[in-house]
Amino acid sequence: MNSTLSSPPRPPQQAWLTTYYFTRAAFSFAWLLAAVKVAPHSWAAAILLMAYPAWDALANLVDGKRSGGFKANPSQALNGVVSLVVAAAVAFSLPNMHRVLAVFGVWAILSGILQLATGARRWKDHGAQWPMLLSGIQSALAGGFFVFQSSGAVEPSVAGIAGYAGFGAFYFLLSALTLLFKARRRARSA
Repeated sequence: MNSTLSSPPRPPQQAWLTTYYFTRAAFSFAWLLAAVKVAPHSWAAAILLMAYPAWDALANLVDGKRSGGFKANPSQALNGVVSLVVAAAVAFSLPNMHRVLAVFGVWAILSGILQLATGARRWKDHGAQWPMLLSGIQSALAGGFFVFQSSGAVEPSVAGIAGYAGFGAFYFLLSALTLLFKARRRARSA
């Protein structure tokens, strides 16, 4: 049997992904708590709305670089660029929350598709990517709902986007725990 086919992924990369997913979960939970606490039309809400995609851009770019570079991770490189554009588009769209929600919706669709691509690519080397695949699907579906909702009569608020961040936090936490438990099982069996 070929040892390269049956050998587990490099432990440092597995450890990096676990740390990365825990960090993404912590940020998303913190963002969710801040979004719930701020007034819907305050300057803090505007900062939060720009910070979420900006953080996503930074996280994708750092992870893409750390995980073999951008040539090896084109979906993350593109996700980083898209998220930077979205942060600027949110700033431009404020204070019109209908436009902000539409921008978030388009971003959620695109980033969900790109997250699906990243999870599918990583599945081969790392396994345990099913939470990221589910997250990508849910993100794309939520994005479609945001776009639909953005044309409604009710004024959207940052609190409406908080649920999206909460599900993202849950999936990142689940991904980190899945990788952690997988590593522990492998260590016990070795």
